[in-house]
Amino acid sequence: MSRPLPTESALLRGQAGNIEVLIDAPGEVRGIALVCHPHPLFGGANTNKVAHTLARSFRDLGYVAIRPNFRGVGKSEGAHDAGNGETEDMLSVISWAQSRWGVSPLALGGFSFGGFVQTRVANRLADGIAPPRQLVLVGMAAGMAADGARHYDTPPVPKSIPTLIIHGENDETVALANVLDWARPQELPVTVVPGADHFFHARLHVIRDIIARNLPPLA
Repeated sequence: MSRPLPTESALLRGQAGNIEVLIDAPGEVRGIALVCHPHPLFGGANTNKVAHTLARSFRDLGYVAIRPNFRGVGKSEGAHDAGNGETEDMLSVISWAQSRWGVSPLALGGFSFGGFVQTRVANRLADGIAPPRQLVLVGMAAGMAADGARHYDTPPVPKSIPTLIIHGENDETVALANVLDWARPQELPVTVVPGADHFFHARLHVIRDIIARNLPPLA
């Protein structure tokens, strides 16, 4: 297998201006994965360790992993839009990626607020000509955050998209109970990492292992 390429950065055009992205590509690209970071108003950025772990996990399966910065983060222009403009930006990034690498199998991954955005993206794409093949949600944002400052009305995921949900037992930002309440009516299993907090300190390797066991590498 050929060696992965060095991480690349690029500026793309979105509705609110530039979108800054990091790109982690395998030696041979067999698919496209979009990875979204946690809440931009609480320090979230595409360099977040969980987002980085997701990107590398997808890369190792044969996907080119693209990590955008949401509006107002890094060199991405515009202002935070509570997931609305961010969803449109992510669709623009996917269109750009498909024009560069072709209409390859698409996977979506998100951490916390990034997972909330990805559920919206998944619903927008589910009935299209190239729906996502896989959705991975880590530290999923659903219901009322523990600080009481924000509430996530997270939509159900399309039944046609295989979904892997990973959550920490001791998540102090989004209670595990919130995610179970969101997943239960959809009959979606939730993989719980014992002892893990919201940012999976000392548990990032567990995320990698769960993804490697549950997602097949691209042929």
